Order: sequence, then C-alpha cells, then structure tokens
Amino acid sequence: MMSGTSLDGVDAAWVETDGERIGRLGPRLTLPYDDGLRRDLRALLDRANAAAAGNGLPPDDPLLLDCVRRLTLRHAEAVAAVAEDADLIGFHGQTILHRPAGRGGGLTWQVGDAALLAELTGKPVAHDFRSADVAAGGQGAPLVPVFHAALAAELPKPLAVLNLGGVGNVTWIGANGALVAFDTGPANGPLDDWARRHTGAACDWDGALAAAGEAHPEVLARLLAHPFFSLPPPKSLDRLDFGRVLRESGAEGLPAADGAATLVAFCAGSVAAGLRHLPAPPREWLVGGGGRRNAAVMRALQAALPQPVRPAEAVGWDGDALEAQAFGVLAARVARGLPLTFPGTTGAPRPLPGGSLIGRLP
Repeated sequence: MMSGTSLDGVDAAWVETDGERIGRLGPRLTLPYDDGLRRDLRALLDRANAAAAGNGLPPDDPLLLDCVRRLTLRHAEAVAAVAEDADLIGFHGQTILHRPAGRGGGLTWQVGDAALLAELTGKPVAHDFRSADVAAGGQGAPLVPVFHAALAAELPKPLAVLNLGGVGNVTWIGANGALVAFDTGPANGPLDDWARRHTGAACDWDGALAAAGEAHPEVLARLLAHPFFSLPPPKSLDRLDFGRVLRESGAEGLPAADGAATLVAFCAGSVAAGLRHLPAPPREWLVGGGGRRNAAVMRALQAALPQPVRPAEAVGWDGDALEAQAFGVLAARVARGLPLTFPGTTGAPRPLPGGSLIGRLP
C-alpha cells in the first residue's frame, strides 16, 4: 500500500512476488481520504516542517496521534477490500517530513501504526522502508526503481519510468540493468494546492484550469533557476521544499488559469531538466501516478521532452497501481533481507537492505 505526497488517499494492490520476480498482478483500489483527514494530514506536514527547525514535533502531539490512528484504520479498510488472502502487507505510511543527508538533516519521517495494522488485519506487516538508507547517508528516496526494473524486464532499453505524484521521480533503466533514479521536482503538489485555493477543487481535473491560461515565462524562468535542478543525483525532495521559491517567484500574483498553466510548465520543465543527469537518452518515457491523468501535464511533457511520452497503460501497466504494487514487492524484499536501495538510486554506499517486519510469514 502507498499513501503519497498528494495526500489524496491510500492505493492498495495485490501482487504475487518473491521480491525479485513479479507473477500475477491482482486487484487494486484507491480509498480516498475524507476531507477532514486530508486537511489534518496537510496541517501535520506544515507543523512537522516548521518543527524541524526547532525541537521537533512531540510524539504525544494530539494531531499526530489522531492522524496516525485514522490513517492506519483507513489502510486496514484497504486490506479488507482488496487483499484478504495476502500473506504479507507492505505499509509505507504517510511521509510528513523528508530531510535526507546532505541537506542539513538525515531525517525521514513516515507516520502510521504498523503494529495496529498487523493487529487489525492479522497479517505480518513490513514497514519503515526508508530509515536504514538515510542512516547510511542515502537520500531514502526513490524506493521504487528496483520494482520498475523488474516490471520492465522485457521492454526495450534504455527506458525512463516517470512517476508524477505530489513530487515527481524518474527511474532510468539501462540495457545492462543499470539504475539511475532521483526526484525530478514538484509535480502535482503545487498544482493541487493552487487549484484548491482558487477553485475549491481537490485538483485541476484533467488540466482544464491550466488549459484556459498561459504560462508566464518570467515566473517559469525563476522557478527553473532553483539550484536543485543543477544538482547531480542522488537527490530527493520534501513535498514543501519549493514553498519559498513559489512564493518569491511571482506565481502567487498570477490569475488562476495562468498560475495553473505556469505550474504545469514548471512540472514539465523540471522533468526536462533531469535529462542532463541521465547516462543516455531513454527510448521513451512511461508515466504513472496521478499526473498522467492531467491532459495539460501530458501535453507539456511531450513538448518539453525529445522522446515519446506515453502513459503506463501503453505497455499494459496500471498507472494508478504502480507504487502500491512496488511496496508489495519491497515488502517481500524486506522479508527476504534483499536490498531496497542502491548507489544509483539513493546514493546508498552499497546495495542496502532495510525495513522492519512485524509478525511472521505463513
């Protein structure tokens, strides 16, 4: 299961795997968070980021405890709906703070009660996928490249798999199996926030708001001048990392449609900026995550990238299920002690196992 930086709900998917190979892909679903939980999780993100500059958020913080319980109960509902016959659950939880090594931190924080989930479902639960990598000096993200490589085993290479959630991330897979991965920049997160403030909607449905506006070149240039884009990988982002530059870029003063169009162009430009960090141009880009459902984003990506851009469904994948399926595969790797992260994906010093397991496999 996966609850991403868009804060919109929990994705759950059933996958048959030993952590190295992928067999059957079974049912999947998305259980949306109610407006109250989504609002409270966003408030928790804001408070956790603010507290990171001081003494941190206390473990008995009432909002934290309440969100953890409600989030975990929603995940238990997802298990009951899609995976009653599962042997093992991969539980990522909700990231509320990400300050990886090299950025004055070495901290990543995912909330969720794995012990409660194991109790509610009666199944073993793999969790805490990122901490070991961050403790070893890695970025703790992205985690999905090893899954992308297994899923794309028979596809022509080199290949780029792009996930557009609140933050974007890319996995480059070479012909020899080499992996390079990193966060590309903000994706749906700023656009969702913009749509909510200006229209009251949870997102810019199908890119309609952005399609009605025009990107402002000066604002876009200021956004893309952020030093993150020139940093070589490994690199990763917190959902709120670009809050200050978005405020100072002049984007806040734009009309609603023009602001949305500018943020769409920013998302696409962020991905295009990542081309310089890939070992070789990919043959094509396969796009998963909610961003692929935004027609304006997909048009902007194709305009910004010289290679073909296609949704994950073009090769028979389910773009809404990829990250949930990935954490099923990662859960199996935790259970077997296999590496989750690699020098080319997170900057880990060597292929590193990670995660924790509550309960025993059948």
